[in-house]
Amino acid sequence: MNNYDVNKLPKKNPLSFQLDLKKWEKASSADKEQQIIERESVTFFKDGMRRLFKNKVAITCAILLLLIIVAVIVVPMVYPYTYDTQLSLQGDLPDPSYNNLKPFEYGSTELERIEAGESVFPHILGTDSLGRDYFIRVVYGTRISLSVGLFASIIVLIIGTLYGSIAGYAGGKVDLAMMRIVDIIYSLPDMLMVILFSVVFKQTLAPAIEGTILEKLGTGMISIFLVFALLYWVSMARLIRGQILSIKQQEFVLTAKALGASPARIIRKHLLPNCISVMVISTALQIPNAIFTESFLSFLGLGVSIPMPSLGSLASENLSYIYSDVYRLLVPAITICIIVLSLNLLGDGLRDAFDPKQKK
Repeated sequence: MNNYDVNKLPKKNPLSFQLDLKKWEKASSADKEQQIIERESVTFFKDGMRRLFKNKVAITCAILLLLIIVAVIVVPMVYPYTYDTQLSLQGDLPDPSYNNLKPFEYGSTELERIEAGESVFPHILGTDSLGRDYFIRVVYGTRISLSVGLFASIIVLIIGTLYGSIAGYAGGKVDLAMMRIVDIIYSLPDMLMVILFSVVFKQTLAPAIEGTILEKLGTGMISIFLVFALLYWVSMARLIRGQILSIKQQEFVLTAKALGASPARIIRKHLLPNCISVMVISTALQIPNAIFTESFLSFLGLGVSIPMPSLGSLASENLSYIYSDVYRLLVPAITICIIVLSLNLLGDGLRDAFDPKQKK
C-alpha cells in the first residue's frame, strides 16, 4: 500500500463531487431575459373574439350581414323612389306604361324627359304590377325582415332569461311546475299554433290599436311579436335554467347567500353574467328562425300589412311571374337564403368561439 501525504492532495469542496457549483451561480440580467416567457393576459371575451376572428367563414358572414344592414339603412335615404309610390298614377290619369317594367326600362313620361335632355334614375329591378319600383321594395322588405328578426329575438331573450333564471335558482317544486309549462308549450305543433295565433290576433287587434301609434306597425307585425312572446322563448328558458343549475352551487354563489344577498341580486350580479355566452349564441341562432317565420307568415298573407313589403310577401306577390319574370321571385327568395344562412353560420362561429367545451 502506497503512502500519500494527505496535506499535498488538492483541496476540494466536499460537495463538489455531487454538484456543479457553477450552475448555482446567480443569473445575470441577460440570462434572465432569455428565460422570460410571457403570455398576454386576456379576458374570456377577448379570448373568444380572437378565436372568432380565426373562423374565416363566420367573419365573412358577419361582413356580409354588416353590408346588408348598411345598405338597407343608407339606400332609402338616397334612392329617388319609395316603396309605396305608384308611378303609374300620373295625376288624375293612369299611365299603364309604368306597370311591369323590365330592369332598367322607363315609362312614357320618363322617356320624354330623357329625350328633353333630363337625367332620369333607372328602375334597377323594374316595377311591379302597380307601377312601384321593385328594387326599393326589396330593400324595404329586407329592412322589415331584419327588424322583425332582431326585435323578436330580443323578446325571446328577455322572456326566456327571466323564466329560466327564476326556475333554475328556485329549484324544487317551483322549478318542477315551471318546466312542466315549458313541456306543454313544446308539445304544441309550432306552425299550426303560429298560424292560429296570427289569424286570431290579426282580427282582434285591429279595433284595439285603431287610432294609436301601433296602427302604423299593423296587426300583422304586432301578431308576429306576440307569437314569439308566447311560443318561441322555451328553448332559451331551458338553456338558461341548465346554466343556472350548474352554477348556483359554486362557492361564490354560496358566499353571496351567506352575506345576505337577495335572490334577485344573486341572479343579476352572479348567475346571469356567467350565462352571457349562452345568451349571445342562442340569440344569434334565434334571429334567422324569426326571419324565416316572418317570411313564412307574410307569404301566407298573415305578416306585415299592405303596402309595407317584406321578403316573404314579395315572394308571395310575384309567385305568378315564375315563368315570365322569374327574377321577381328569385331576388327576395335569394335574399332570405343569404341572410338566414349567414346568421346561422355566424351563430355557429360564435358557439365555437365562446363555448368553453369547444376550447382546445
